[in-house]
Amino acid sequence: MLMLASMAASQEAAPAFHPDRTAWGDPDFRGVWPVQNINDARIPLERPAAMGDRAWLTEEEFAERLKQAQLSDASYSDGIDSEGTRGLAAWLRSSRTGHAASLLVDPPDGRLPPLTRAAQVLHEAGRSSYKEGQTRFEWITDMDAFDRCITRGFPAMMLPKPYNNGVRIFQSPGYVVLQLEMFGTRVVPVGQHGRWPDAVRAWNGSSRGRWDGDTLVIETTNIVTGDSATTDAARRAGSPLPGRTLATLPMGPGAHTLERLTMTGADTIAYELTYTDPEVFTAPWTAAFEWTRDDAYQIYEYACHEGNGHLRALIETSRSLERERQAGRGAH
Repeated sequence: MLMLASMAASQEAAPAFHPDRTAWGDPDFRGVWPVQNINDARIPLERPAAMGDRAWLTEEEFAERLKQAQLSDASYSDGIDSEGTRGLAAWLRSSRTGHAASLLVDPPDGRLPPLTRAAQVLHEAGRSSYKEGQTRFEWITDMDAFDRCITRGFPAMMLPKPYNNGVRIFQSPGYVVLQLEMFGTRVVPVGQHGRWPDAVRAWNGSSRGRWDGDTLVIETTNIVTGDSATTDAARRAGSPLPGRTLATLPMGPGAHTLERLTMTGADTIAYELTYTDPEVFTAPWTAAFEWTRDDAYQIYEYACHEGNGHLRALIETSRSLERERQAGRGAH
């Protein structure tokens, strides 16, 4: 514990890093910043309840996490079916996030705030192939927006997921572009004012950026509003969070994100995301973790919707099983 406390204190007290500048004078964030290691190291979004307000692993807990990473690295091969990793243990040793007990840092217990009563009802009524126990799929309204290859959900797409965790940053005068390996590209105007009319919505919302010293601050509003319970396909929305148990969370009209990106070294970015949705969560929550540069990481097309046989297979299988069930009932 003393080692971890001193590590955190030394990083907080370290002199600020000043990144290189672009030709037009902005901090230069350009590069590829995958966060796959966070998923591979099994660093959870929410902290185990038994840990309380303890944000960092003990030395023993970190040693176990490191041991599992070493085993994963040892099982790596170049085969297409390889489930091993490369360099995961080294990343754990070098990254502050490697010692984190969870990605959520606020509330202090690292747990999501309770849902509002209305949001809890919609969450439980939501339909998704990721929902445990759901076996009936009669139409596309029995799937969520991710099932249909529309969106991973925002800001869910900014949080680590099982695969395709690449992020590439481009910059030009007045713009920062975040190319996400899965489901699209965010074009963020920087230093420009004005918001969309409230009725105009997008899956990734409307983002506006500004520089706060060397920190890029991005505010996002106008995210598509809805839920996964309605049978009106036009009113369905993506979940704000990744994960099977969170796939059917609704999205309220006042959903708002505040992101802060700060380069802490030539190859690291401290990323912080605060999410507020008063119709869904009873309080805001904040996640924070480190991005690590890997300009050798290749981002390929994520062609999810083209040839998506997932929907047809679910519907046809579900209908076939229902016919068999009805036939068996009739035979008696």
